[in-house]
Amino acid sequence: MAASESPPPHPPKREVFDVRAMINTDNKGFVRPVETYTETGFGLYMSRTADHPRFHRLESWLLPGLGLRVSIFHLVAGHHTGQRLYLDVGEFSGPDTHGCWHAEDWYLDLIDVPGRPLELVDVDELFEAHHAGLLTADASVRAVGIATRTLVGAAEHGHDVAAWLASAGAPLTWESGR
Repeated sequence: MAASESPPPHPPKREVFDVRAMINTDNKGFVRPVETYTETGFGLYMSRTADHPRFHRLESWLLPGLGLRVSIFHLVAGHHTGQRLYLDVGEFSGPDTHGCWHAEDWYLDLIDVPGRPLELVDVDELFEAHHAGLLTADASVRAVGIATRTLVGAAEHGHDVAAWLASAGAPLTWESGR
């Protein structure tokens, strides 16, 4: 591969959140135990430990009605970035007949750092995935719409993502108290 070429895009990341079995299966097939699942009328909350070099705990909310996964990564020393929330854009659903929730990440991410507007990242990945046939035009357009609605909503609430989410019917609570 020439230096100017980028690697081929990866397929959308898919995860399964098995509430009954108290496990989370990531897009690579790794199964991790979950300490807490909480199902609400607006989504699914998960808290678990993480075996990642940059973070030791993960808290996430799947919000099907908003097309978002909102996460707090509890970073290890030396990896703190000032980031409060990390928002994945995609399709989230559940529970199915087996009590499982499903996530399909549509590449676009939003990073919430207090005192700043949300930062939209990975737009290039969305376009590359669509061009490679990994994401339909409909899903790509929906992803852009979700990201746009989130950017505007947070801006209208003084760049306070939590306040916008609460006004949109998703008042998030976190075990860590954030």
